[in-house]
Amino acid sequence: MGPKAIVYTSNTGYTAQYAQLLSKKTGLHAYSLEEACEKVPKGTEVIYMGWIMAGKIQGFITALKQYQVAAVCGVGMNPTGSQISVVRQVNGLGTDMPVFTLQGGLNMDKLHGFKKLILKSMGGTMGRQLMAKQNRTPEEDAILDMFRNGGNRVSMQNLKEVVSWYEQETGKKL
Repeated sequence: MGPKAIVYTSNTGYTAQYAQLLSKKTGLHAYSLEEACEKVPKGTEVIYMGWIMAGKIQGFITALKQYQVAAVCGVGMNPTGSQISVVRQVNGLGTDMPVFTLQGGLNMDKLHGFKKLILKSMGGTMGRQLMAKQNRTPEEDAILDMFRNGGNRVSMQNLKEVVSWYEQETGKKL
């Protein structure tokens, strides 16, 4: 029992990196949502991974219509494990759905159009607010660093909770 595949939507590559890391760890095949629609039978139990924009996990609704989603992983700029209540609320997810948030990265060169404009604007506003703040938390410092310098925060360590859930769900020890 348990998930039979990993399905993901990636914008700048960080979610795809996480899908590949999780695939190597679990032995599940990872498919982009577009690829999965051709190769993964409708109704298959999957782990869905998508990038986060304003709390919304991109591609999730489409995946939910096609597959039995066993767990959701949202990849964004915030530190791993943060913003879970926001992601639940924005995506209409109850407490029965396992939800994980993973810190991805920021590469402005991979963004285009409206998304790039929004992030530049948001980065400027948030950056000024965070710079002015007296006692920043380590998480706030990490976000400020991401806006200023970009970077890739994808790591196997960030998938620790997802792997633990998968082991519990399947009874497999990885």
